[in-house]
Amino acid sequence: MKKILLFPFLVFFLCGGLWGADFSLSMGAGGLVGGFFTRYKATGTAESERMTQQVNQINYGGLVFFDATYAELAIIIQGASNNYNEVMRRNNAMVPRDGNGWETTLGFSLLGKYPFALTERFTIAPLLGIDYQIALMERRRLTGGIVYDRTNGVEEQDKNGKAFNLSTWNSFWINVGAGLDFNITKVFYARGELLYGFRLMTSYESDGLEQMKDLLNDNSPKLTGLTSGPSLRLVVGYRFWPK
Repeated sequence: MKKILLFPFLVFFLCGGLWGADFSLSMGAGGLVGGFFTRYKATGTAESERMTQQVNQINYGGLVFFDATYAELAIIIQGASNNYNEVMRRNNAMVPRDGNGWETTLGFSLLGKYPFALTERFTIAPLLGIDYQIALMERRRLTGGIVYDRTNGVEEQDKNGKAFNLSTWNSFWINVGAGLDFNITKVFYARGELLYGFRLMTSYESDGLEQMKDLLNDNSPKLTGLTSGPSLRLVVGYRFWPK
C-alpha cells in the first residue's frame, strides 16, 4: 500500500512546478537493455549457519513514453533471463540450489528530470525516479531439471506451504541517471537514457527470510545484501506544438 501511495505523491511533486515553466509535450517509443545483480546473505546466531543467494539477470524489452519536459512517464514490457545460486550451510553441511530463470514483467516508470541545452540540437538532463514492475511470468529450471512455473506450488512453496501468488515477485525500484536528447528535426528527436536502479526487497525475499528463521532455528537472522543494476533506454520521440 505504501508503494502505491508513493507513486501519485511523486507525480504531484515532480509536476507541481510545471505550470510556471515553459515546457513542451511529446511521446514516443523504443527499446531497452539492462540487468541486475542480487547478493544476499542471511546469517544465524552461529556463524556456521547461513544462507546465501546470488542472481545475475539480463533484461530486454520495449516501452512507450509520455514526456512533459520535467517529467517522463513510461510503460514498459520486459523479458529477462538469469542464472542463480542459493546455498544453505548448517553444521558444516552445504545444500546448494542453482539453475536458470526467466521472467516477464509489465512496468510503470516515472522520472523527474531537469534538461540543460548544450547546443541547438543536444540537450542533457539528470534523472531521478521510480519503477514499479508487475510480474506476468516466472519460470525456473534447476540444473539438470526441467522448466517449471514458480507458482505451481510443487517445486516452491511459501512459508505456509502454499503456492506463491505471481504478485509475490512484483518489485519497486529507485533509479538515478542521465539522459541525452538529439533533435533530428523540430518535431522528432532521439533520446538515450542511462540509469542505475536499486530494488527494494520483494515479497518473495521477505517470505524467504521467514523460512530461513525456521531452517536456521533462529528468530533474528541478520540479512545483508543488495539488488541493483544498470539499464539503457534508446527511444525516438515526437514533439507536439514545437516552437
